[in-house]
Amino acid sequence: MRSQKPIKSTKLFARAENVMPGGVSSPVRAFKAVGGTPRFIARASGARLTDVDGKAYIDYVMSWGPFIHGHAPRGLAAALSRQARLGTSFGAPTAQEVEMAERVRELVPSMARVRFVSSGTEATMSVVRVARAATTREKIIKFEGCYHGHADAFLVKAGSGALTLGSPTSPGIPAGAVSTTLVAAYNNLPSIEQLCTVHRAEIAAIIIEPVAGNMGVVLPEPGFLAGLRELCTREGMLLIFDEVMTGFRLAPGGAQQLFGITPDLTCLGKIIGGGLPVAAYGGRADLMDLVSPSGPVYQAGTLSGNPMAMVAGLWALKRLSKGLYATLSGLGERLALGLSDAARRAGVPLQVNAIGSMITPFFTAAPVRDLTSALTADTRAFATFFQRMLEAGVYVPPSQFESWFISTAHTRKDIDQTITAARAAMEKVAAATG
Repeated sequence: MRSQKPIKSTKLFARAENVMPGGVSSPVRAFKAVGGTPRFIARASGARLTDVDGKAYIDYVMSWGPFIHGHAPRGLAAALSRQARLGTSFGAPTAQEVEMAERVRELVPSMARVRFVSSGTEATMSVVRVARAATTREKIIKFEGCYHGHADAFLVKAGSGALTLGSPTSPGIPAGAVSTTLVAAYNNLPSIEQLCTVHRAEIAAIIIEPVAGNMGVVLPEPGFLAGLRELCTREGMLLIFDEVMTGFRLAPGGAQQLFGITPDLTCLGKIIGGGLPVAAYGGRADLMDLVSPSGPVYQAGTLSGNPMAMVAGLWALKRLSKGLYATLSGLGERLALGLSDAARRAGVPLQVNAIGSMITPFFTAAPVRDLTSALTADTRAFATFFQRMLEAGVYVPPSQFESWFISTAHTRKDIDQTITAARAAMEKVAAATG
C-alpha cells in the first residue's frame, strides 16, 4: 500500500522553520535523527494521534510520558472545563494546591514537604540549590546519559535530545557553571567512590534517574541504588531521585517504592500534571523548610501551583491503582517480547530494555547498562525502523535514545498490531543493513 505523504505537515514545517529555531519548540521533535518531516498533530484520543493530514497512529510517545490514562479522557476534559469557568490562574493559593500536595505526600512518603513548579528543569535546578544550602557544599554528582533538564549545571554528558543531536554539552554555558558538576558512570559504584575520595567533604548531593529514561531505558543493576544510598549517608551527601519520568509511572510511589530506596529529595513531573505543565520537588521537612518563605533558599514562579494543572494532576493521581499497574506491566511485557521476536526472525541485533510501561529497543547486540553501551546502538537501523513504523501507523519516539510509553488506553489489539508492524519494519532494517 502506498504511504500517505504528509503534505500539510510539510507545509507547516516550512512555515515553522521561518519563525522557530529548527521549526520546533523542543529539539527531538524535529526528526533530525530519523529523517523526514515531523508530523504536526491535530488531535488525540485514547492511544491514538491524528495528524493534520488525517493519518492516525498508535502512539507510544504519549507526550513523553504523562498520559498514563491515555489522551483526552472524558473525565479529565470535564474537570478542566469546570475549572476554566472558575478561572485559569490567580497568582494566589488555592485549595487544589493543598489537596495535591497531600496526595503527593500520601503516595510518596519521602516527600514530607512539596513545592510545585512549572517544569522538570525548574524542579531539578531548585532541588540542587536546596541540597547545596543544606550541606554548605557546592559540588554535585550526575551520571553520563542522565538528563535533568536544561539548566547550565546539568548539560554535561546529558541524555535525551543532547544525545540525539550529537551535542552532549551546549555552547553558551560558562565554564564556571559546570565546574562544580562531577560526572560518574551509571551502574558503576566504583566510579562514584573514586569521586568521593578525590572530592571528600565537597559534594552536596548525587542526583540520578533511578531508572534512566533519557539515554533510552536503562535499569539500575541489583545493589546499585542501595549502594548510592549507603554512600550518601556515609559521606554526608544528599541523595536526589529525579523521578520526573518514573514518578507514578512505575508504581504509585515511583521507582523509590519499587526498589525500596528512600532518597532525601525527589523531583516529580509528567503524570503529576495530567498533561499540563507542572512539576514538583520535595523531601524531608528539615530540608524543604529551607525554601522561601520558610527559609532563606529563594525560589518562586508566577504560575506555580496553577489551578488548571492542579486539577489535571489530581484527576490523574486519584485514578492510580494496583490493577492499573498490573495492566500496564502485562502490556509492556507483551510488547517487549514481540519486539524481540520480530528482530530475531529478521536476524537484526536488538536489546529490549523494559520495566513496567517503559520500553526501549536498542539496535545493538550488546546488553545496555550505561551510556557507553547505549551508544553502541545502530542509529541508522533505528531510523529505518522508525520510518517503516510511521508508515504503518505506529508513532514511536523519533530517537534511539528515548523511552516508549504505554497507557491504559492501549489494548492488546494495539500491541499486537504494533508487533505486526515491527516484524515488517525489522525486515526492512535487515535489508538496509545487510
